[in-house]
Amino acid sequence: MAVIGLVVHELRQEAIDQAAELAQWLSEEGHEVHHPLIAEKSQLLDLVVSLGGDGSILRAVDLLGDSEVPILGVNFGHLGYLTACEPSEVKDLITQVLDGQQSIEKRMMLQVKVSKSDGTLLGETHVLNDVVVERRGPTIRVGVTLDGSFFTSYAADGLIVATPTGSTAYAFSAQGPIVDAVHESIQVTPISAHMLFDRTMVLAPSTEIRVEVLGGRTALCNADGRELAVVEEGDQVVVTASSQVTQLVVPRNRHFAHVLKSKFGLEDR
Repeated sequence: MAVIGLVVHELRQEAIDQAAELAQWLSEEGHEVHHPLIAEKSQLLDLVVSLGGDGSILRAVDLLGDSEVPILGVNFGHLGYLTACEPSEVKDLITQVLDGQQSIEKRMMLQVKVSKSDGTLLGETHVLNDVVVERRGPTIRVGVTLDGSFFTSYAADGLIVATPTGSTAYAFSAQGPIVDAVHESIQVTPISAHMLFDRTMVLAPSTEIRVEVLGGRTALCNADGRELAVVEEGDQVVVTASSQVTQLVVPRNRHFAHVLKSKFGLEDR
């Protein structure tokens, strides 16, 4: 018997319907099902099944906290970079995962801490995709310090600090590079920078990135799309590689290049 949690996109009726069917099937197979999954139960789980899109997987990552439980994503969205299968394939794939017949990829995560100038902690969390410091109104100026040495300041709409997994998310929309998801690095990408140097920096995973809002304006710090803190002048956002990882179920025949070909319609070229 396995203990399986379900995370479901609450606005997709087809995902809700499949979750109910899946919960019944799993129970009939003798498994213990937690539906809906709550964070307090995460330590008990053998597998999480996420039904939705990439956003649902990010929600599952948040619910799991430091419980490194494999996540199987079922795609009810559009792109689905992180999802492993379509709805028709989920039962077979669950069976294969529980039998040890599928691959589990460990994905790098980031830790972010937001603090005031006096050291008061405003927020702290771990992310799979990215940390974004972005404007609430007019363009902001953000200073970037790398490993304790001031690098430069950007006049921009914001700044994205992303993992390789997050390179196909917001950072991609901001003209960042696509990085193989199992690579370990940190990408720093300005959003609509009003300056000549507007390229992404791909940094070693050991790098500490410190971001500070300059010039008296305020910004938002978002972690995997969730608001973490309002950042004012003098506050600091510190991003480092996390000691935690996310474990994603990846079918053995699904190579990163194949995912890109599928998502960008490159098969017929």
